[in-house]
Amino acid sequence: MKKGRTYGAKALIKTLEKLGVEVIFGYPGGANLPIYEALASSSIKHVLARHEQGASHMADGYARATGKVGVCLATSGPGATNLVTGIATAYMDSVPMLAITGQVPRSNIGTDAFQEVDTTGITIPITKHNLLVQEVKEIPSRIEEAFHIASTGRKGPVLIDIPKDVLFQEFNLPDIKEIVLEGYNPNSEGHPGQIKRAVKTLEHAKKPLIIAGGGIIASESFDVLRQFAEKANIPLTHTFMGKTALADNHPLNLGMCGYHGKVVSNQAIDQADVILALGARFSNRHTINLDTYPGHRKIIHVDIDPAEIGKNVETLLPIVGDLKQILTRLNDLIKPCKHPDWISHLKDIDSRALLPVVPENELTQIGTMRIMQEYLDNPLFVTDVGRHQMFAAHEIKLPSGRHFLSSGGLGTMGFSFPAAVGAAVGMPDRQIVVIAGDGSFVMNCQEIITATEEKLNIICFIMNDSKLGMIAQLQDEFYKSSFDISDLGSFVDFPKMAESMGAQGHRVVTSADLRELMQDKDLYKGVHIVDCVIGKGGEHAYPMVRGNSILDIVEEGGVK
Repeated sequence: MKKGRTYGAKALIKTLEKLGVEVIFGYPGGANLPIYEALASSSIKHVLARHEQGASHMADGYARATGKVGVCLATSGPGATNLVTGIATAYMDSVPMLAITGQVPRSNIGTDAFQEVDTTGITIPITKHNLLVQEVKEIPSRIEEAFHIASTGRKGPVLIDIPKDVLFQEFNLPDIKEIVLEGYNPNSEGHPGQIKRAVKTLEHAKKPLIIAGGGIIASESFDVLRQFAEKANIPLTHTFMGKTALADNHPLNLGMCGYHGKVVSNQAIDQADVILALGARFSNRHTINLDTYPGHRKIIHVDIDPAEIGKNVETLLPIVGDLKQILTRLNDLIKPCKHPDWISHLKDIDSRALLPVVPENELTQIGTMRIMQEYLDNPLFVTDVGRHQMFAAHEIKLPSGRHFLSSGGLGTMGFSFPAAVGAAVGMPDRQIVVIAGDGSFVMNCQEIITATEEKLNIICFIMNDSKLGMIAQLQDEFYKSSFDISDLGSFVDFPKMAESMGAQGHRVVTSADLRELMQDKDLYKGVHIVDCVIGKGGEHAYPMVRGNSILDIVEEGGVK
């Protein structure tokens, strides 16, 4: 190769190095092999997933844990389509991710060639931006564009599809195109007049309430949120994605609201006169009934994405911009306030709420989560999707920060273990703890191999009740269990499965078993799969719907 020239795959890797990429999660195939050849001489670490979906969740988990852009790599056809669920998961939860896919040569596009699919067409609805690169000299600028788009404004996944012949093609380095992003200019500062009006509205409120969404975590606005809530003396509830926006034990934190939320949180929303929604999109899991949700409440909605404001709920005061900047301005302007009667009233509601009863030695999901926290030091939790996910949201007590990763918007079963791999790669000094159901765990259990190969420190607790717990609860509450489709059986030997893939396997049946295991120092080194055999006690400890005037019992699938 002549001096001053390079080829597509090498330009791709060099650009990623320039952008500070440290790791790529991927799986090889014919169409992306040129990228792997270029990776051989790169400083970028490659983590070999055992399924492309696993690679996408690893990139997602890495991004959520570190705040950096996660990168995943797949080949054309089924390799690309296997990324789709992981890309959609990242899109729904606004996670910065770059998915790079190989494509058949340009001359074969549109001919139904072997392993050809329209990757960009398939992923248009689930990416913030995507494109098919057809000129080799565009690769560096397109990758830089992708990183900028993924990590600014409302964060999200970007997909770059590159034909195999373009990856082989040579070009002159001076021919690299400059980045031009016409029409892409996210607003970050917020309208100063709207911010001032919001301050006045909050200062005159008798029963103000903050709803913290996932935008607090994405913008890392933890400290300024706490300062503002304390100065204005406003109680706070959070959406599922907003968990850890404020420390769980903070006296102003009421806990999670919505479909699986706490009584006091939902009552607070119902009775508040002014709501300050921060980085929350008012999804149906939060609002339940959009016809009655707005009611008499004045809603101030702050979000980086203007499309979210007014989409689901009527807003009195919209403020578009970066949460950290806007919260800082709100905190500077607002006067210290006190709402003793309002806060006392909410504490009274919370004190009268029924709490789940946990048997002393019978292993339950709630009991398991309470015990494990007694022994864990600075853990980062990753949950899967199901009933255990909601138990974890309520029972796991954490400080503010990036300590709780879960698939919220898409509700992707199989998310937790590969996401934990990504988190462990990105945060090697943290103890990564997975909470999964026996149904969700098996969906991507092959990534145990990746975790052991990478010598990661992950403890995975499987809440093994031999069923799809959330489905069982839905059937009990809405369908009278007329056709039980939730039974998974109890014949899977999870410890043996773990050991066959190079990990350590354990089974606990009682609380005493679990306490004994948690005291074993070896548990905190390497990959450990803990099969927690869950008893029948406290199965439906948290009702799906907390009855009040805004959260009526809803129709699930048309059946009440």
